[in-house]
Amino acid sequence: MTPRKLTLIVGAALILVANGVALTGVAYNRSGEPESRLELSQRELGRPWTGYRNKEDSGLSLALEWRVPDQDAESYNFYYGSYGGSPDWLDEKRMAELGFDVRRAKGDDVRHDKYIRQSERQVLVVLELAGSAWQRALERARQRLAHQESLRQASPGAKELVEAEKRSREGLVREEQENSRLFAVDVGTDLASLRAKYPDRSRYLILTGTLRLHRTVRDKQPFVTGYLGKLSVGQINIPHGLRNTFEAMPPRAGGPAEKKPPYTATVAVGQRLEPWIEAVTTP
Repeated sequence: MTPRKLTLIVGAALILVANGVALTGVAYNRSGEPESRLELSQRELGRPWTGYRNKEDSGLSLALEWRVPDQDAESYNFYYGSYGGSPDWLDEKRMAELGFDVRRAKGDDVRHDKYIRQSERQVLVVLELAGSAWQRALERARQRLAHQESLRQASPGAKELVEAEKRSREGLVREEQENSRLFAVDVGTDLASLRAKYPDRSRYLILTGTLRLHRTVRDKQPFVTGYLGKLSVGQINIPHGLRNTFEAMPPRAGGPAEKKPPYTATVAVGQRLEPWIEAVTTP
């Protein structure tokens, strides 16, 4: 046997082994009852931006669009979804409970910077669908609009106030009808404990993600919070048998004026906390 032929055989064997391992992982993930099963809409599952080039392209997927509660964010900036941030509930106390050395991160020497840079670790992230976090976002959008209306009424000739009121009104409509309703509401390291705290498997999705320390200065004092980064699964593949539903839709244009074609996808999460799409329905 020539060295070239041996190399080809070894390469083919490695590919077969890798494919076998992958298929075994998929089978295990989908075995038994799903860890959770949610009905997500076009608001939480974004279509690809560039259209559909090829019906045989096995890489077609939907982006999981989730948000981090932010008291200061303007809702009209959320038409594209959010991917990470520092929610109020990830304060110093919570980060210490999760095992982070907050005192070290607040130090005044160069070593604290290195510790913060190297602090990222994997955690379990609880995502809530159309719950209290979304209701609070709606209420903030309504309050912003009411505030801008009062400012405009007090100075009816101010064009900048008219424009600000318009943006707030558009932001409220987007929050009510278009923005993702999927919010990160908690993190932890033990799946059983988190599921006991959030037992509704049709409302709460648990996935793995990254968490790190974030240091800021307020009133000349160091202040440490947590920063939620990426989820381990940001894209969910579209099964081949469901692609016709999406291929019939116009390509995604993007921007705040985009009107997303409505659809609902049943998303299941398996034993390895990896999601897949079970079904898709359209009006």
